[in-house]
Amino acid sequence: MRVKNKLAIITAAASGMGKAGVELFVREGATVAAVDINEAALAALKAEFGDKVLIVRGDLSTPDGCKAAMAEAIGKLGGLDILWAHAGIPGPAEVEDVNIDEYNLAMALNVTSALICAGEAAPAMRKRGGGSIVFTASVSGLVGSMLSPIYSAAKFGVVGLTKSLALRYAPEKIRVNVVCPGLTETPMLGLFLNRGGKPEELAENQKKFAAAIPLGRTAQAHEIAHGALWLASDDSSYVTGISLPIDGGFIAR
Repeated sequence: MRVKNKLAIITAAASGMGKAGVELFVREGATVAAVDINEAALAALKAEFGDKVLIVRGDLSTPDGCKAAMAEAIGKLGGLDILWAHAGIPGPAEVEDVNIDEYNLAMALNVTSALICAGEAAPAMRKRGGGSIVFTASVSGLVGSMLSPIYSAAKFGVVGLTKSLALRYAPEKIRVNVVCPGLTETPMLGLFLNRGGKPEELAENQKKFAAAIPLGRTAQAHEIAHGALWLASDDSSYVTGISLPIDGGFIAR
């Protein structure tokens, strides 16, 4: 078991990649505090995975919400070894006449929540002699996105935050890395593929995007979770400050 007896927090844990992470981390021996805003989905997660999952309803769109959720999660776990700060949303596609409230929410969930959650995690990890922080960015945090410039800007911020915190926390044996998924089969996929398009165009758009991926398909949520698990585990004990693309070769072109 790769994270046996480890204490982990996963945010945005009730669906998609986060849920896949809960399943994988539990299978690999961790106790997981699953943080999400969806109370019903959290209850279903608890019913599915049992005592190895502790649920925390949290709204990560504000700093106070992040701090409260992290405090509750760390308290329930009794310590912390691993944080996968996975929360994020696509945000608005517009640049001209952008909705500033939607822009601010995207930045809050993609960047600010990562920063605040990491800041709350570090003291708990310090008490246990180190730990691993994993963020979620995107391939759009490594290359520009014509369709999602605000999301891309936010995820570039997360990549920069990763490198900076890796340097800051290395002397304390706290590693900081980031997974950068490509297009992945999750409930949010349609929002990325159909920016401003018609619902009936979604399948065609997915086909076009998949054709641009060297491996010829979109990712499955568990494939991203495996990358996060590797970064969280001692298998990557000499790895810090990296941005790990999990993208089917998309940015290798």
